[in-house]
Amino acid sequence: MKRVCYKIHSLHVANKRCWLMGAHEPTYHRLQNPRSLKAAASTTISPPIRCRFSASSLAVESRFCFIMQSNKGAASMEVEETIPTETKTIIKPNFKPLTAHEISDGQIQFRKISVPRHRYTPLKKAWMDIYTPIYDQMKIDIRMNVKTRNVEMMTRRDTPDISNLQKCADFVHAFVLGFDVIDAVALLRMDELYVDSFEIKDVKTLKGEHLSRAIGRLSGKGGKTKFAIENSTKTRIVIADTKIHILGSFSNIKVARDSLCSLIMGSPAGKVYSKLRAVTARLAERF
Repeated sequence: MKRVCYKIHSLHVANKRCWLMGAHEPTYHRLQNPRSLKAAASTTISPPIRCRFSASSLAVESRFCFIMQSNKGAASMEVEETIPTETKTIIKPNFKPLTAHEISDGQIQFRKISVPRHRYTPLKKAWMDIYTPIYDQMKIDIRMNVKTRNVEMMTRRDTPDISNLQKCADFVHAFVLGFDVIDAVALLRMDELYVDSFEIKDVKTLKGEHLSRAIGRLSGKGGKTKFAIENSTKTRIVIADTKIHILGSFSNIKVARDSLCSLIMGSPAGKVYSKLRAVTARLAERF
């Protein structure tokens, strides 16, 4: 009996371990039949072989696997969080501005201004006053062609702006028309100055003494009327025979031209002065 009990006890232990390992049906259920018990008692059963896994080892292994999985999840989360986002800075190209020589594809630009005979001597006297600002400040080459009597100008490699050539041409042309060098230099320094020219016959057809009286009304006694119009409208006026040239801004040229046209039509100087006072007061309020 002791031997049979030992065998049954060993079977119970084996079944318990097999149940822990995941067996669905314990083996001692098959030994409930007494014949099978006798058969089992008669057979010699070797002492039970210890299983590789026990309850404690399975619990430790399952806990270890859970910890490993949780550590893997935490590590993956940490990796996702610690990945820095790289911001790429876009570097804009910095191009230097083109020079006047490069804009014109290396081509040299010319200007020619013809000089009439009556302005040839004044040009000789004021040549250095004209040459200095054009060559030194505007960086434009200038020369006087004695054979053709033309003032010739052209750009250089170090010319800062192409528009300087046209400004210099306007400056020389204003001097040729009869303006002083001091007044004509303003064309080089300011952009909103123009020269407007017209003739007396464009306003009214006058001949003989009527034309002479009209020119006298424009200038006044000792140039009084002309100076009054210049000072009130901030312009400069040149009366060359029947041609009239006005230097100034667009709005000021319009006011001065209207006053001169009214004088040509026969209006007295006093009436023109009163209109000029009203117009100049209106311009002063605007600016």
